[in-house]
Amino acid sequence: MARPIEETPILYGKDAERFLKGMANVKPATKEERAKAKKAFEWMRSIATFAL
Repeated sequence: MARPIEETPILYGKDAERFLKGMANVKPATKEERAKAKKAFEWMRSIATFAL
């Protein structure tokens, strides 16, 4: 049986500042990164077998 999901902890002080700074400076993925992620996704999709 899975463990219950706990509440997300609240960030304070320098941790909160670092988190907000990181969220404000998000860089979009490059074409190469997107292509690599898509290739990995397609590979995982090709080997995935789920019994319904």
